[in-house]
Amino acid sequence: MKYNKEEFLNIIESHKRLIYKIVNAYCQDKQNHQDLFQDIIMQLWSSFENYDEKYKLSTWIYRIALNTSISFHRKSIKRDAHIVDLPTILETTIKSEVSRIEDPKLETLNRFIQELREIDKALILLYLDGLSQKEISHVMGISATNVGTKLSRIKKILRNKFQNLN
Repeated sequence: MKYNKEEFLNIIESHKRLIYKIVNAYCQDKQNHQDLFQDIIMQLWSSFENYDEKYKLSTWIYRIALNTSISFHRKSIKRDAHIVDLPTILETTIKSEVSRIEDPKLETLNRFIQELREIDKALILLYLDGLSQKEISHVMGISATNVGTKLSRIKKILRNKFQNLN
């Protein structure tokens, strides 16, 4: 599909919160933060005409932003030894989401999520972000059936941890 510059800017404006959320998760340094945001916008623009309308626009943006952020993070690790690792990134993302609502149950959930394996953390974050199983499968590059199975197992693990508290 062919879009013009104005349409692209409108799409970016309406999805900038999603982009900033991913940027915040992958980048702690303010200068790198701006660089990553620009890299994502450039990658979105260069991929814009390849957007497949059978997927939700937000899913397409999420996937490109996530892949660009992962690449940026890998390059940054080589460039800067002080960049945080993936577990810290996931922890920061979860904590920033949970800190918006102060609730002991959410703090406990955050703690339990931190104990999950990295892939499980990523899956549950996408799920908690409101993405469908199909969208998660597209972002993570695994089948929707696999996403459903993994999410069921993760929910069971979290449910058991909550039950063991009582």
